[in-house]
Amino acid sequence: MCSYREENKTHQVKMERIRISTNSAKAVDDYLDYKRIVGEDDGGKLFTPQEYEEYKKQVLPTRLQNRLYVSWAVPTGVDCKLIGPETQCFCTHRYKQHKTDFKEIPEGRPIMLPCRVRGCLCKSYHYVPLNGSQPVRCRCKHLADEHSETGQFKCKKCSACCGFHSPFTCGCGQPTFAHEMLVETKEERLARGRPVGQDVPYAAMGGLTGFSSLAEGYMRLDDSGVGAPPVDVLESSGTVMDHTFVKAYGGQRQTLTEGISTVTKQVSDLRTSEEDDMAYFERRYQERLKMEKMAKQQKGPSSTGKLPSRTSTQTKK
Repeated sequence: MCSYREENKTHQVKMERIRISTNSAKAVDDYLDYKRIVGEDDGGKLFTPQEYEEYKKQVLPTRLQNRLYVSWAVPTGVDCKLIGPETQCFCTHRYKQHKTDFKEIPEGRPIMLPCRVRGCLCKSYHYVPLNGSQPVRCRCKHLADEHSETGQFKCKKCSACCGFHSPFTCGCGQPTFAHEMLVETKEERLARGRPVGQDVPYAAMGGLTGFSSLAEGYMRLDDSGVGAPPVDVLESSGTVMDHTFVKAYGGQRQTLTEGISTVTKQVSDLRTSEEDDMAYFERRYQERLKMEKMAKQQKGPSSTGKLPSRTSTQTKK
């Protein structure tokens, strides 16, 4: 036992705290900014400062003007998946490894985004949805990477499969095969009423317009992608039955508290100085439960679904 403990101590890895100077931290930030702008265009070899400046002068104006917004969606529904630089394609390569910059936007539709990895036959980016952290399977029971990345995406392991066709149902309620890849210009996306965000110099941004763009379509409460509603909207007066996002986007709804006086509502909305956020929302939640209980009591026993008790006359009969 003692020899085991001594041997185990020799294999223990000591955690060291890494400290860097201000100049080193700035160098890390500059490198991250460089990778976001250049992406895969340097071929794995860093540009010199002169080449980097020349690259930005040539590429950035065109990139800002001809950005393409890429999403996976049902044409008449929400954008279920907004494609970003690291989103994987059917060919197993990332979106940033495909052609995303165009000096002139092609006139034909759909716009093709071929893979730039040497030896890859992918003719255009195609998103494959995930079931949790796992890729979905075709009805032939094989994964997407076991299918060809060209044509109809036929399976490489069986002859019965005539093309990748998954029965997986998206969070929007539609099956996978009802979705399609949408590659749009800024004008086309605005015409559909979708957000375009701010102009950024980064490569292969696809459909990302903000932090909420990283969420799935059915979970994206903020369609604009710009973040949470303004503070004045969140702190506006309302009732305990109103949700902050409902107030911001859905308007006021009729609640069970219509009969309560305005003074009572205003007192309930006040946040005391000694309350933190969790205590404030807990108080509002308890008030809501109390309102619902009072509303049920006002409806009477008939609303509970029980039959009324028999009268004395009925008992004698």
